Amino acid sequence: MSSRRHILPLVVCTCMLAPRFVAWAQEGRFLTDAEAPAAVFPDADRFESHTVPDTPTLREAIRGRMAPVTPSMWEDAYVVVSAFRGMEALGQAVIVEEIGKHRPITFVVGLRSDGTVQDVAVVAYREAYGGEIRSRRFLRQYVGRRPTDDLRPYHGIQNVAGATLSVEAASRAVRKAQAIAAALKDGSR
Repeated sequence: MSSRRHILPLVVCTCMLAPRFVAWAQEGRFLTDAEAPAAVFPDADRFESHTVPDTPTLREAIRGRMAPVTPSMWEDAYVVVSAFRGMEALGQAVIVEEIGKHRPITFVVGLRSDGTVQDVAVVAYREAYGGEIRSRRFLRQYVGRRPTDDLRPYHGIQNVAGATLSVEAASRAVRKAQAIAAALKDGSR
């Protein structure tokens, strides 16, 4: 009987702390800005980083390419990194943020020269739930996606149960990176 009395407080404490542990385990910074391009272009041996200031012209070009989807647009600049293997240009890694449920999620999106997705990685995740979008299994769905492909959950992208807003953020981040790269290619600054 006395052992039961000691177990009950332990069970109650565990139940109270478990949600905090889960949230802590999902949040974090997983790549530095310097590591991010190599995460999406592992074959590259050289990177050239450019900071592109956000301007009204660039902002409108991004919004126009993403319509009817509305991206988060609070960045004052975008980091665009050109990836090379020897003298061959492999593509660009674009670092973007999109709002999850409450807080921004930072992504790096690797794009080939034709705008198709090379790879995607989560740089920083700041939400209590939905961190499953960091998994390779989930992110692999974006590889090879063109700017015209459907990236909506349950349509072109498999959703993650309990993480729909994070999945939508990932899709917007990919679309936003594609829009930034296309706008820069067209000379919108």
